Amino acid sequence: MMEFFNFIGGIFGYILWGAFFLVKNFGIAIMIFTIIIKLIMFPLSVKQQKSMAANARFQAKQQEILKKYANNRQKANEESALLMQKEGASPYSGCLTSMLPLLLMMCIYYAVVNPLTNTFHIAADKVSAALNTLSTLPGIGSSFNSYYGQIDLVKYFPQLNPYLTNADGSAIFNANDVSTINDFHNGFNFLGLDLLATPSTVGWESMLWIIPVLCFVTSVVSTFLMQKMNGTNMSGQGAGCMKVMFLVMPLFSAYIAYTVPAAVGFYWIASTVFGFLQSIVLYKFYNMNIMEAKAEAQRVILREQEEASAEFINATAKVVTVDSEKSSSTSEKKNSNSSKKKKNSSNNKNSGSGYMGKKK
Repeated sequence: MMEFFNFIGGIFGYILWGAFFLVKNFGIAIMIFTIIIKLIMFPLSVKQQKSMAANARFQAKQQEILKKYANNRQKANEESALLMQKEGASPYSGCLTSMLPLLLMMCIYYAVVNPLTNTFHIAADKVSAALNTLSTLPGIGSSFNSYYGQIDLVKYFPQLNPYLTNADGSAIFNANDVSTINDFHNGFNFLGLDLLATPSTVGWESMLWIIPVLCFVTSVVSTFLMQKMNGTNMSGQGAGCMKVMFLVMPLFSAYIAYTVPAAVGFYWIASTVFGFLQSIVLYKFYNMNIMEAKAEAQRVILREQEEASAEFINATAKVVTVDSEKSSSTSEKKNSNSSKKKKNSSNNKNSGSGYMGKKK
């Protein structure tokens, strides 16, 4: 699983690297990265919003079906299935988009934890050789056996670079690698915060405690405002569970931000804030009322088209019937005239025959 997230983190790392290359500050690069990801995911968010509107319409109408067929469960299920197909609703429509934020956080986590290989894509064998070399140095070797060895290497690179040599005395990193790592070393501070440090391992004077606190606050505030915007009712059946989740998820995100490098928590804060702004845009153009009005307008247009099509078919049928009747009438007249002509011709012949007989 770690190899998978490292692989995906390496892909997202190219975006993060590009943003860092432009601004030379890891905090600003994370915000740019977050905006880009939100823009990429925006069509999926629109689709989710439409699915939510469809599900809301379906649930409202399903209650009517359940009341109507309260004594016929099979018929109620059949009508519900037809209604679900008609409304385009799906009980699983929100699963993917609900899981994506967590997956993205795991990817950015591995891009931050392994910045040299996943973000700046320095050869893994060089990074491994450097960490193995540093792990043998007295006094500091233990820290480079830890999970955050690449981060520590970046943080202390200017002091450690002279020791980073191969067995033959050649430098492990070339000039381009050294320039890249130095740039990163100089750019991971954001507003006085060391984004490569972990809040749980540093003192309160570092001010990194503000990262998990902001994770909790932004999550609670954005969730509360979205529920108020969408008219979500926190009372009635299931309200207790909703209230628990309302606090548990923000607390969980704050705990994660406290135990991982601050850059991951900072990404979570940026993702929450930009996600809320995106939700405002979605609410303005794709809220339930607007989607319901659009769906109703589409139904009216479809009904008018069906009625127009039916009228056209009826009119065409009438024209065909009238033409058929005219054709039949014309045919009958022709047959009648033909019969009269034959009769007259026959009478003339008989009359002529009588005359000749008298003349003789």
